[in-house]
Amino acid sequence: MSHYQPTHLSDLQPGQEATVVQVKAQGPIRRRLLEMGFIRGAHLKVEKLAPLGDPMELVIKGYHLSLRRDEGACILVSRLEAARPQ
Repeated sequence: MSHYQPTHLSDLQPGQEATVVQVKAQGPIRRRLLEMGFIRGAHLKVEKLAPLGDPMELVIKGYHLSLRRDEGACILVSRLEAARPQ
């Protein structure tokens, strides 16, 4: 798997996977995101988006959670390229 330049979690589309690089939020929001598992190196996958695109459903650390796009914009991730068949 190859890594891309860091991007905001909110920019990912369903089916894309990434690794958390940095949580840029501050205060209580930062603490809540860290408690939910958004720590450096954590692997996540975007499962789906709500009909209007907000919130997004993710799988991180083996559980599903919904996250608003504005919260996702505070999280930098490195996208993972899906392994290609050989």
